Amino acid sequence: MVNTILGRKLGMTQVWGEDDNIVPVTVIQAGPCVVAQVKTTETDGYEAVQIGFGDIKEHRVNKPMKGHFAKAGIAPMRYLREVRVEDASQHSCGEVITVEAFADTAKVDVTGVSKGKGFAGVIKRHHFAGGPGGHGSHFHRAPGSIGMCAYPSRVLKGMRMAGHMGCDRVTVKNLAVVRVDTDQNLILVKGAVPGGKGALVQVRMA
Repeated sequence: MVNTILGRKLGMTQVWGEDDNIVPVTVIQAGPCVVAQVKTTETDGYEAVQIGFGDIKEHRVNKPMKGHFAKAGIAPMRYLREVRVEDASQHSCGEVITVEAFADTAKVDVTGVSKGKGFAGVIKRHHFAGGPGGHGSHFHRAPGSIGMCAYPSRVLKGMRMAGHMGCDRVTVKNLAVVRVDTDQNLILVKGAVPGGKGALVQVRMA
């Protein structure tokens, strides 16, 4: 069984829960996804399937990818991702994965690329406290000391400093599945997921 499906984040809204409380949810258009390649231990050294999602115009696909899709006997897809499975021989190219597989799933893990926020300082990026706000202070939003003197006389890797914030691959775990709409290929999960509207997300059974 493939426990992962690709989708597109449509946005956030709110619905009534079973306990008559308002629940904030993220609407994800999940699938349908098509199996584009089957990888087995005999041929590739591990068990996995490659799934595709999203339509794309044929003239936008290069020749190597056209051959890849033609070999599988499917139409070109915009996104391709590999998913590990226990027994890949149970699947075949052209197999369609829909949200019906998530009908009985209580919680999911959602992976996506977070929104880019440009160059950010240490207070916004790493939640530094900063210095006093009074006029007499000369230390407000600066990072402070970052290195050593004589030894090792360099800045160590991984030091929390100002820099590019966002555009990171983020996984939010154990999001509750509020509703699954098989007619419109929608999954409603409680809470927020990474990325902006229209962003590609990967939904995996928790």
